[in-house]
Amino acid sequence: MSLHRTIAAVTGRIRDRSAATRDPYLERMAKVVSDGPARAHLTCGNQAHAYAAMTEDKDQLATGRAPNLGIVTAYNDMLSAHQPFESYPGQIRAAARRAGATAQVAGGVPAMCDGVTQGQPGMELSLFSRDVIALAAGVALSHNCFDAALYLGVCDKIVPGLIMAAATFGHVPAVFVPAGPMTSGLPNDEKSRVRNQFATGEVGREALMAAEMASYHGPGTCTFYGTANTNQMLMEFMGLHLPGASFVNPGTPLRQALTDAAVEKAASITALGNDFRPVGEILDERAFVNGIVGLMATGGSTNLVLHLPAMARAAGIILDLQDFAEISDVVPLMAKVYPNGLADVNHFHAAGGLGYMIGQLMAAGLLHADAKTIMGDGLEMYRREPKLIDGRLTWTEGSDSTLNDRVLRPAADPFAPQGGLKQLSGNLGRGVIKVSAVAPDRHVVEAPVRIFHDQDAVKQAFKRGEFTSDVIVVVRFQGPRANGMPELHSLTPTLSVLQDRGLRVALVTDGRMSGASGKVPAAIHVSPEAACGGPLARLRDGDIVRLDAVAGTLTALVPEFGARPLVEADLSANAHGIGRELFGAFRQYVGPATDGAALVV
Repeated sequence: MSLHRTIAAVTGRIRDRSAATRDPYLERMAKVVSDGPARAHLTCGNQAHAYAAMTEDKDQLATGRAPNLGIVTAYNDMLSAHQPFESYPGQIRAAARRAGATAQVAGGVPAMCDGVTQGQPGMELSLFSRDVIALAAGVALSHNCFDAALYLGVCDKIVPGLIMAAATFGHVPAVFVPAGPMTSGLPNDEKSRVRNQFATGEVGREALMAAEMASYHGPGTCTFYGTANTNQMLMEFMGLHLPGASFVNPGTPLRQALTDAAVEKAASITALGNDFRPVGEILDERAFVNGIVGLMATGGSTNLVLHLPAMARAAGIILDLQDFAEISDVVPLMAKVYPNGLADVNHFHAAGGLGYMIGQLMAAGLLHADAKTIMGDGLEMYRREPKLIDGRLTWTEGSDSTLNDRVLRPAADPFAPQGGLKQLSGNLGRGVIKVSAVAPDRHVVEAPVRIFHDQDAVKQAFKRGEFTSDVIVVVRFQGPRANGMPELHSLTPTLSVLQDRGLRVALVTDGRMSGASGKVPAAIHVSPEAACGGPLARLRDGDIVRLDAVAGTLTALVPEFGARPLVEADLSANAHGIGRELFGAFRQYVGPATDGAALVV
């Protein structure tokens, strides 16, 4: 089927908008490629240092005739999603030898868990960790010893940071290697119910802790469809995973076989062979449009509206909020995975998963089927399903029908005709709202505002019983310049309880919400942020604000609003404690949320 006219138009607009940055980027990458394999330019002393500890592979490395794969790993055992990576380097080295290649751990990158830092001061480092990861991966690859790279990362900021680094080293082929989701535990809706009961005092901390531990119970990615699992979807839609690799559980024979196959693939696409696939060529405007289509079709995390522009800019591609909104308008919502539904990612995968979805979207003309991937030119392989048949990894034809239409539906009969992400604009700035889990009768909220400068103050007001009528809660000075743009996910139980009591409630903030947030309407990433003189700083308690996700507007219904003076906030408390001292330069130089909240360099 021919490409949908809106997808074609948006892609063309991105291509034209990006010409001044993408063309020089490709020229730089081509120059590095034309100089030949990197190791050929290292001195004998350079190479001797790099290979000194590689006893079994030293001779192979010294000859320079076999591909050498660099491993960039986000392993730590505090993150359940990254704990399986502990054993990957040994497995990768063994698989590389079988493929006639070598492999070395080039370096590690930090990987923090937003689940640990939610509502804590450490969350103010979370978004900035993405850029630290990109910098750390850049240091790892700067040794210039590698013919291809394997990136081991899963969670929220890790994959975007690794993509930023991979794009910067765009002349090097890249394969992203996932670890898979943990097996299903306590259902997510039950966990949410206990959280709400705790917020209202119906249950104590012991019951809350029991529910949380039953939900997050083993190795692998958290099973709700938040930012981590949205990242995994993106890597498949953008052609950087092996087909069907995203949601295979850790510790299974199929997971191990896919990791081995990822190593073989990396070894086969270097400049030393006949199928050279540098990642800078894969990361073009088609790949990013395909990623946005996947984001909308799955109802994925709003955090990717920040990360995708930052990732794209590293490859010379310029994305705008309007691109997301227009793609959302034509892409159907095909999945209902928590928080958009009751199922988790294991149920989604069992129902047909990404292979079924990609096939449906290709057939509807909503994907660039010809996009470059690590597997070849085109997405056809990504319709297929990996299986172990007689001990051999084989890709078979994926299902041509959903196996559970309560979780996954065809493009022609979706859960909703649109992806559910809306751009909002008006006299309060530009932002986004995710409505895929919001009841239609709450897509428009007009109410007086209550102003807060941190999320704890909202929770304290709730405990004092101050919310007794319809309200739009405004939490400002939460943007990247103010305090690093922490997620405000700990507000979700509070706001959900107010909504369940029958109040019309919404959130407006220049901060972020979690990829797991859903049913309360939330205008987020509002830019310009209050700390940079954004109009949120003009609001006062009692002002009437209208959040209209149908019309795509965010408006203060206040006469002569623009003439009001701006409120300033004391941000000194954000500068110290839990490592915040180290990130002063980040807060000073970070760009706006509309550009991905990346460091300005």
